[in-house]
Amino acid sequence: MNRSSCFSLLCLLLTGCSSQHTPDFTASGYLADRGAVRIWRKEHSPRSTHLQTVYTPFNEPVTEITDYQWQQDKLISIERHSAGSHTESVTLRFDQNGRLSFMQRQLANRREALSADAVALYQFDAGRMLAISNDLLKGRVRLLQGHRTASGAVTLCDGNNASPDFDENAVRYIVQHQQASGEPLSLAWLEAPGGTQLLLATQENLCAAEPQADSF
Repeated sequence: MNRSSCFSLLCLLLTGCSSQHTPDFTASGYLADRGAVRIWRKEHSPRSTHLQTVYTPFNEPVTEITDYQWQQDKLISIERHSAGSHTESVTLRFDQNGRLSFMQRQLANRREALSADAVALYQFDAGRMLAISNDLLKGRVRLLQGHRTASGAVTLCDGNNASPDFDENAVRYIVQHQQASGEPLSLAWLEAPGGTQLLLATQENLCAAEPQADSF
């Protein structure tokens, strides 16, 4: 799953970057070539970071959730859980010197170790995702989620009303998807100085799994 090879419309979204103060708890994301990536992040202190990424492929019934933890600017843990047609969990823990202290890969019917190359790839991916998150936050790319009724009204997960400025293609996609199902849709989208971008339109209740600042 190559989530970094295509940042669709990311240059547009990042137009007008700002150095304004970033809140401790943030949500952002981007479109990759094969799916949508949503990112939640919390700074527990100036040098302690929790990053969660949720990767949803467009053409596979799979959801991949990865939690990264840094302390004193050192990567200390990675936990990845894939659910759907392919079930797998990976846990990696590191000491303050970056040495691997625990690893486990849990498949549907067995456990196995990871190779040194696989561990190095997970570490590289952690650094890459942190850098992507930094760039998105600098560009004030903000993730929003909510529900859309058949009448077109959109309500955010916190209950507030929203009026996302989707382009014609996004509106057409949403309407077609909603007419086919006949049910309210969950939407995830990005808002930034350069525009608005639809990430997901799904019958799954995205709000039910949305992380909350006080428990993240």
